[in-house]
Order: sequence, then C-alpha cells, then structure tokens
Amino acid sequence: MLSQDLSRYVELQRTVGFKFRVQHTLLRSFVTFAERHGDRHIEVTRVLEWATLAPSPQQRRNRLVTVRRFALVLAAEDLRHQIPSAEALGRNLLKRRIPHIYTRNEITALLQAAAQLKPSATIRPLMYETLFGLLAATGMRISEALALRFEDVTADGLVIRQTKFQKSRLLPLHDTTRDALDKYLLARRRLGTLNSMLFVSATGAPPAYSTVIAVFLRLARSLGVRGEPGQTGPPHSRSAAHIRRALPRAMPARSPCRRPPYRRPQHLPRPCPRH
Repeated sequence: MLSQDLSRYVELQRTVGFKFRVQHTLLRSFVTFAERHGDRHIEVTRVLEWATLAPSPQQRRNRLVTVRRFALVLAAEDLRHQIPSAEALGRNLLKRRIPHIYTRNEITALLQAAAQLKPSATIRPLMYETLFGLLAATGMRISEALALRFEDVTADGLVIRQTKFQKSRLLPLHDTTRDALDKYLLARRRLGTLNSMLFVSATGAPPAYSTVIAVFLRLARSLGVRGEPGQTGPPHSRSAAHIRRALPRAMPARSPCRRPPYRRPQHLPRPCPRH
C-alpha cells in the first residue's frame, strides 16, 4: 500500500514540475524499510528508526523532513498515517556556508590555470577555460551549461532548455563572451563525436557534474584562492554585481535593455493642481 501511495505522490510532484530525484530515492528507501516491517501506514516510530540510520545529524533530519512532507499529503486522505514532528530529532542548527566573492584577479588566474590543464593536445583545457568563463560571465548553473547542445547556440544567445519547472529561456551573450565561445566552437566542431553536446572532454563525452566541481576545486586550491572549509561554493556561486565589476569587458556598464521613461498617454487627464 505504501508503495502505491509513493508512486502517486512522486507522479504528483513531477507533474507540477519537480524532478524529485533525491526525494524519490529517500522515500523509496523508507517505504522498503517500513514494508519490510509489515507497515501499511506511516508510523512515527518507524520514521525515526529509519531516519536515525543516516550517518550525520543533517542527513537524519533531511530524511525526517522528507518523510514528513510525504505523510502530510497521505494524512489528508487517510488519518491512519501519522505525521512526525519536524523537530523530532532536534532543531535544524545547520549554518549556511558563507559565499566567496571572487576578485577579478582570482577569476583571471582560474581561467589561465584551466587553459593549462593536461593533456594539452586535447580539447580539455579549452573546454574548461570556456566553461568556467561562461559561468562567470552569465551566472548560469553548471547543470545548464553541461546540458547545452550545438543547436542551443543561436544568433540571439544561448537557449537554456528544461530548467526549473520545465521551462526554457534565452540567455543573451555579450560580444566578448560570444567571441570566446566561437573560439571554442571551432575546436569543438573539429572533434568528431557521436553526440551534439557542446561541452565535451578529452574522451568526447560530456564531463560529469562532480568532475567539473572536482577540477574547479583542484585549480582553486592550487592557486591559493580556495577559502577555508565552508567559505567557498561551486563555480557559479558569484553575485551578478561582482561579475560586472570583475569582468568589465564581458559585460556592458549599463544594460542596453533599460526601461524607457514613463510618458503619460495623451488621452488621460492631468491631475488637478493643489490650491
């Protein structure tokens, strides 16, 4: 019964636009655990028993909160499902990481280091230099960049497909960013592959998300720009305001799409002056 409830719940979440991959994995683990004990409904004791199997306090709380949301939906249909308290394992005391704002010199050094990656005779160094530069200049997500294909590069910019809530958007590029991307495209088109992915490594396949993070961290630490643990995020964790200061040639000082000044339509009456 819980398995059927889970299938309906996952379908509902994905219908409204959530990918729901991690949550599905956790809930499937819980349902398997509960059904192994003969449970047909969610029980608080079983939720806590399963949640405490996780190795860290944050993972245990994440398990608890994930099942709690599931229980809230099921309890609306059947009151036999029990809803665990969100603080059954203690309050959430996790401190958010402090984002590191990279300076212009740090970004330049990172791109130069990426261009020196091995093997030098492959597309790998240019790929990482272009990828990190594109992330810095546009603020796009790493997963969005890795999902780009040849057909997504248009005269008007990059087409970012199937982002949050299954929507797509057009990402305009500055001329200098376009020039750097065109340089990479020349090398990419000379590389014969069986796929149309834009960013590929020396093997001809797109790099994994975890691989990109690992390469970025290795370069940052080798240059001494990686902060203390907990102070630096992934390569796209930079503010747009800082990127404008750090990359003045990649972004115009003023956006060309400024809103025109408001003008009162002629058919509207003017307000009466105060006496």
